[in-house]
Amino acid sequence: MGEEEIEEGEKQIVTPWEVAASKEGGRIDYDKLIVQFGCQKLDQSIVQRVEKLTGKPAHVFLRRGVFFAHREFDKILDAFEKGENFYLYTGRGPSSEALHLGHLIPFMFTKYLQDAFKVPLVIQLTDDEKCMWKNLTVEESQRLARQNAKDIIACGFDISRTFIFSDFDYVGGAFYKNMVRIGKCVTLNQVRAIFGFNGEDHIGKVSFPPVQAAPSFPSSFPHLFGDKINLRCLIPCAIDQDPYFRMTRDVAPRIGCQKPALIESLFFPALQGETGKMSASDSTTAIYVTDLPKEIKNKVNKYAFSGGGDTIEIHRKYGANLEVDIPVKYLSFFLEDDAELENIKQEYGAGRMLTGEVKKRLIEVLTEMVERHRKARAAVTDEMVDAFMAVRPLPDMFG
Repeated sequence: MGEEEIEEGEKQIVTPWEVAASKEGGRIDYDKLIVQFGCQKLDQSIVQRVEKLTGKPAHVFLRRGVFFAHREFDKILDAFEKGENFYLYTGRGPSSEALHLGHLIPFMFTKYLQDAFKVPLVIQLTDDEKCMWKNLTVEESQRLARQNAKDIIACGFDISRTFIFSDFDYVGGAFYKNMVRIGKCVTLNQVRAIFGFNGEDHIGKVSFPPVQAAPSFPSSFPHLFGDKINLRCLIPCAIDQDPYFRMTRDVAPRIGCQKPALIESLFFPALQGETGKMSASDSTTAIYVTDLPKEIKNKVNKYAFSGGGDTIEIHRKYGANLEVDIPVKYLSFFLEDDAELENIKQEYGAGRMLTGEVKKRLIEVLTEMVERHRKARAAVTDEMVDAFMAVRPLPDMFG
């Protein structure tokens, strides 16, 4: 292996299907990603504008930089300030029976955006994508999509402003026309460069990107938006989805459409550390919304990587390394009390609080959150799923 190959192998990998930190740093370098992808850092001035325009406190994910990058989110705010509306688009690739906490991040934040701005939302379930990328039949992908829809609905979305659709059920008509328009603008060489496809990938994979791009344009949903073809779209997502929407933004003006704006999040790290993101394919890396309290306790105590000292004496002397400590990372996502979080960081970082105490508080926070979600999901019926997925107008979608 030559020097160039070694160097390439040590680079961090961030694609829609694979996330891995570089060997050198051991963690995802988000500043490098911003430069590499060409997006913008989301600064405090934008957070303050959101609070001013909505009259509501910023979500914890905004305050703490969980959503840390964007593409033209400022232009969405400019337009909103002038009285122009927009719509939200996010999605889920249904590859597992239940969601884990990392999957909930974009939905929790999207619900906040929907409530704060009082705008409509489309949620795409890419059951076709998972059928092509995973060892799943069409029928199993469709079944998982409905199961995942129940978890999404349990996040509390407003049915009068929300349309959930699965690709297998909805793609056709105006949506398919946009897919074709998009597909004609992207060459095979471009799609290989953007997504890393090679000669071993089947043509189904190469043909998929227009499917995920099409919801960025309101003309894909004539039953919702009618002749509002210039309505702007805002996409909350994890930053590994950025390649799809770089492609979409490049194509948009060529087919007479507005470029979608994005607001992008960090990855929710695996329990074992920040070398990648939480994975649905390895249950030991993830806390699921179906986990029982004893399972949450066991996973946190057994697998959550600690930045604390190897012994109590060392820990008391040097304190914890908060940069690598997973319990503190998770609390930064889900502990809403800013003062309590800051106190934990100070006490733990100084060695006055022990790892066991921090893990105990995390277990309490996660258990309460998962139990609340479990109860909400239990109340979601098949009829409710049908109602959210029905092709219908949303008469009260704005305001």
